[in-house]
Amino acid sequence: MSAVAFKPISDCALLVELGSFVDDEINKSIIVLDRAIARANIQGVKEIVPAFVNLLIVFDPLVTDHRAVQIGVEALFPLSNDGAQSQSKTHIVNVCYDTAFAPDLENVANACGVSVEAVIDAHTASEYRVNMYGFAPGYAYLSGVPKPIQVPRKPASIRDIPAGSIIIAGPQCLITTLQMPTGWSVIGRSDAEIITADPDRPFLFDPGDSVIFRRVDRAALKRNAQ
Repeated sequence: MSAVAFKPISDCALLVELGSFVDDEINKSIIVLDRAIARANIQGVKEIVPAFVNLLIVFDPLVTDHRAVQIGVEALFPLSNDGAQSQSKTHIVNVCYDTAFAPDLENVANACGVSVEAVIDAHTASEYRVNMYGFAPGYAYLSGVPKPIQVPRKPASIRDIPAGSIIIAGPQCLITTLQMPTGWSVIGRSDAEIITADPDRPFLFDPGDSVIFRRVDRAALKRNAQ
């Protein structure tokens, strides 16, 4: 991991960078730092937003400033991973890989030189990490797609991809929460409710959590969705 960098953002936020490229180990450190800042109760801090290799600290400019927040964060280093793993949860997410829900599954199999069943087996055999939320509400970026089934983004986005679609691109996987266009490959459908009705916990996953996909048939998916 490279040296920690601090960048003032507007008059009420500070960006903390732990690296310059997407890396799972750097992201793990981001999650540890996120939780350490939350425990530290640094004066004036209102919100912490973790991303792949950095996190944004939003503060009240009437209470504190960039320098004071930076000093508070610097005091947390070196980071300790004690207890961080115990805070993470593992979620089992149902997925139906029927053709009607997986329009790109065969294309992924062909591109990777394997069978459709091999793609499904690889996808369900991996354990995924929640790296961050971004792009749209509830869009949790998951790392962990096995290399044998990694495919690049499509040249152009496809419109009206349904909510609940399981999509992959490169090493990342995502469960859509809205009907939106995407250039990622759609390989299945889930009934998982990522956006909750709890204002104190608006999303099902937390960054740092693990996700395991479980194959179900269409009937089971409908029953779970009722």
